[in-house]
Amino acid sequence: MLLAAGFALVRSRGPHDVFGRGAVRIAVPRHTEIKEYLARKILREAGIE
Repeated sequence: MLLAAGFALVRSRGPHDVFGRGAVRIAVPRHTEIKEYLARKILREAGIE
């Protein structure tokens, strides 16, 4: 969803991937599954409904 919203992968190191669009940076954990509340938080930070 982040890629579709115009975010690009900025960095892929350690346990997180960092996506960015302009000055906004979002860290996303690299797990096979993430909790729903965390997914909602990431989308809210990105401005995606």
